[in-house]
Amino acid sequence: MNQTSSPNLRERLRRIFLATLLAVLAIAILAFGVDFAVFRVRVAANKSPYGSVTVNHYYAVMQKNGKFEYIFDPPQDEACVNALFPHAGSMPCWYLRKHPDQRTNI
Repeated sequence: MNQTSSPNLRERLRRIFLATLLAVLAIAILAFGVDFAVFRVRVAANKSPYGSVTVNHYYAVMQKNGKFEYIFDPPQDEACVNALFPHAGSMPCWYLRKHPDQRTNI
């Protein structure tokens, strides 16, 4: 059998992998583009593009003995976007609702 007439298994797997990778990348770009377009339309029409989530913020200060001291701020409302992806410098509301505790290491 001539090797140039039919690609071997390695070449077939490589093509399948590249095709799958390109398809996933194209779907991700399309999803972000559609999400961004919907967000911009909601901003232009003033149809609740932004939301608010109460966030608990605290600082984790490392001490010399290797332990952490925690300093808690009072809960505050943080602006978020009603979208799948972050836009306009704000996190999505669904993400902030799932992660209401925000830690800053010092």
